[in-house]
Amino acid sequence: MSRFAFSPLPFVTSACLALACAALPAHGEEIGSVNTNFRITGSDRVVVEAYDDPDVAGVTCFVSRARTGGIKGTLGIAEDPTEASIACRQVGPIKFAGPVKRQADVFTERMSFIFKTLHVVRIADAKRNTLVYLTYSDRVVSGSAKNSVSAVPLPAGTTIPVR
Repeated sequence: MSRFAFSPLPFVTSACLALACAALPAHGEEIGSVNTNFRITGSDRVVVEAYDDPDVAGVTCFVSRARTGGIKGTLGIAEDPTEASIACRQVGPIKFAGPVKRQADVFTERMSFIFKTLHVVRIADAKRNTLVYLTYSDRVVSGSAKNSVSAVPLPAGTTIPVR
């Protein structure tokens, strides 16, 4: 056998790692927070996070939501409340990475150890040339009807490439 025998293992490992990273939920950049309920082991707070739309350069969504403190919050096993608010804005020139679906989950983030997820859905309103962003949370057993919506009208001459 040659010293330089080909082994597909590094390529398979790299491909699996790339797929695993692509499947990870987006994490927002925390840009601020306020404490709402003091606890010796860590306060409850409202955080504001910025999420850049991965398919639409120039659009950022700002999501505010409650985070549970205490020991469970520190360990990442607390269940955060379902309330969230969203404001999406054009923060630079808008450029599409390619055609977008009429409706797509663009961000998801876990709100409890296993059962609850925060979603941000982008809805392309081609008739009004506007991107609409909806935030809501769901659970394995039952979701929440609590939601918030924001819209980003596109500049004249920029159209939404819908697939």
